[in-house]
Amino acid sequence: MENVIIVLLRQDFRIHDQPALYQASLQGKVIPLFILDEHTPYAKKGEASKWWLHQNLEAFHSTLKSINGRLWIDKGKTQDVLTRWIKETGATGVYWNRNYDPNVYKMDKDLALSLSSQGVEVKTFEGNLLLPPWKIRKEDGSPYKVYSAFYRRLRKETIPKPVPQVKSMNVPDIKHIGLLIKELCLIPEIPWYKVMDSIWEPGEKAAMRRFHRFVNNSLEQYHSGRDFPSDRHHSTLSPYLSLGIISVRSMFHFLIESENTKSETFIKQLIWRDFSYSILLHFPNSPEKPLYEKFERFQWEDDLVNWESWTKGKTGYPIVDAGMRELWATGFMHNRVRMIVASFLTKHLLIPWQKGADWFFNTLIDADLANNSMGWQWVAGSGLDASPYFRIFNPTTQSEKFDKQGQYIRRWVPELNKLPNKYIHKPSEAPLEILTSAGVVLGESYPLPIVDHRSARKRALEHYDHIK
Repeated sequence: MENVIIVLLRQDFRIHDQPALYQASLQGKVIPLFILDEHTPYAKKGEASKWWLHQNLEAFHSTLKSINGRLWIDKGKTQDVLTRWIKETGATGVYWNRNYDPNVYKMDKDLALSLSSQGVEVKTFEGNLLLPPWKIRKEDGSPYKVYSAFYRRLRKETIPKPVPQVKSMNVPDIKHIGLLIKELCLIPEIPWYKVMDSIWEPGEKAAMRRFHRFVNNSLEQYHSGRDFPSDRHHSTLSPYLSLGIISVRSMFHFLIESENTKSETFIKQLIWRDFSYSILLHFPNSPEKPLYEKFERFQWEDDLVNWESWTKGKTGYPIVDAGMRELWATGFMHNRVRMIVASFLTKHLLIPWQKGADWFFNTLIDADLANNSMGWQWVAGSGLDASPYFRIFNPTTQSEKFDKQGQYIRRWVPELNKLPNKYIHKPSEAPLEILTSAGVVLGESYPLPIVDHRSARKRALEHYDHIK
């Protein structure tokens, strides 16, 4: 009797360092299966993420075909679908790489118990992080709450080497059950995603090319240049990490073995990602609730008009508007700009960080629950290892510092294109003759600031004082 193993796919659309797929390929015939389950993050993400998922399901199917495999697709409640597939294929095992979304993690534990009780072999692997999120703990067994201590502790650990690439695969000869990728209906009916289509190339080979291009062209400048959105020294690898199209362990070991002294800043970003997942595992309510309980008493002022101005990139603060428009067009935003727009929403507008986190989760193609929640709580000051609550970014000075020539603004806020550098960051302070010559009419072609920075900062600090 042949050994048939279902590999349940989540965030692991690759064949290099893919532990579940690799181990299954050694044990017997393999059914790589992706299930769109409404209880998992994929079904809850926005259209940008779903578009990206569709592209990478197609690309991964092609990759599997190149090694004599294939990808199967289905939708429904994971346990129900798996039960049906096991019955129809005679599968003897189900393997998967662990997913730490709190709902999925709990579901997977229940699933493992249920399958095991039916005599189905269950094996789970670490395929998403450098180390499992329960591995790095303090001496008393509690989780780290400060990143710097977590980083130092993890750097003392040995990170497992990537498993070999799957080079060939045996698949069982079964009648087609399941769906075609297009039947998941992940592609929006209105083709608003054309800009994303021109920027993001799906698939494992594209991810590897992007990584090596980053290492060769930008790693040397990453430490000093990553905060400047127009310098393009950031990696833009997060969309590939979000779906496991590239292995974080592979990147880590490549950088360590290259002995490049400039690598550590980027390695710290990979470790920050592990830290985010550690926080998510140990504090599963962190996507919805502030980690500092006192922030539950914070008096937010949820203004719908200001919210709409922020989402549409019409706040009157060019760096904020550029970021929000980049997000809408590309499904991505430079990390420094993410901090600026998040600070503006939570501190200038006093709109709850949870609402901003939901917007990001719905519009980013690299939407990742752990990183997204951690980032927003950091900016809001409500996280365990957060930016101090009194640190309120001045969007104008941030813009002048990190986009000196206004290149980023000019790209995404073209109506300000002709303003000189002196006023590109603060058009509301430009003399009328400068605005006229640049074709800018404040309040018409470009909005006046929806809040005054000094007044907004004073108001935010008063609100924070209430919860001290």
